[in-house]
Amino acid sequence: MQSPRRARRTGRLRAAAASLVPLCALAVLPLTAAAADGRPPWTAAPSGNEGREGGGRPYFYLEGVAGTVFEDELALTNPGAEPRTVRLRGTGPDGGSWIVFASAEVRIPPRTRADVPFTVTVPPDTAPGDHPGAIAVSGGGDASRIRVHLRVSGPTLAALTVEDVVVRERGGGAVVEYALVNRGNTPLTPRLAVRADGLLGGELLRRAPRTLPVRLAPGDRVERTEPWPGAPALDAVDVHLTATAAGAAPAGATASASFVPWGTVAGAALLVAAGAGGALWYVRRRGTPPPSPGEPLPAERHLARSGAGS
Repeated sequence: MQSPRRARRTGRLRAAAASLVPLCALAVLPLTAAAADGRPPWTAAPSGNEGREGGGRPYFYLEGVAGTVFEDELALTNPGAEPRTVRLRGTGPDGGSWIVFASAEVRIPPRTRADVPFTVTVPPDTAPGDHPGAIAVSGGGDASRIRVHLRVSGPTLAALTVEDVVVRERGGGAVVEYALVNRGNTPLTPRLAVRADGLLGGELLRRAPRTLPVRLAPGDRVERTEPWPGAPALDAVDVHLTATAAGAAPAGATASASFVPWGTVAGAALLVAAGAGGALWYVRRRGTPPPSPGEPLPAERHLARSGAGS
């Protein structure tokens, strides 16, 4: 593990920032040799790597308690014969606002290395755990990123939840929608197991735990779907999701759904309605007995009664 760089408390932030102002001149150091043809127009790396076997620090590693102000330097090298201008930007926690440079735009003279100071200020209420970030360097159509691995000391908590589980029919099957949320203060790589039980068919689906292709930083929420092409056509089901991660207690959630083939049901309802109508017509027709031989038809009896009364 790399050794953390210098750290100062929050109370010295103003003094540290003031001391950075004169350093905007960047402590220019000439290089011993010019860049050869074909090399990049500029390079960016953690400072202090010069002369170290194996290339020195591949990234920045900072560790301390919440409220600490870390100080470090970024080495920008221009091996060419023309001056180069690059722009610096912090990314990561709180949109990168924790990282502040002595100068966000740097002009590097030819055959020169410029060491640019910067600070990383950790808010006092920051939760313990890892808070990854990076320094983005761009200029002349080229770009580079140097990782900033920040670890805030203190007790860590691994906590994972499964939320908003919904089962929806899709095509000839179904899909299970759900969300995973990192409620702790340490990054998590979740694993997921799926099981579905039916009212008519018992256990309909069982998928063993598998690692998902996601990494959740503290506070992250990711929405995912689980396809279920063999969902039943007619049944009431309970779908159970169980998520696990290293150091975290298993988290589970259940959603219920009913699968009904509405096209078949509608067709059957039409057949039932047609049968009921035919039966009613038949019953009504049987309710009026046919006339006896020689007996007048109903219309003739009605005319006879009308004539008798006139």
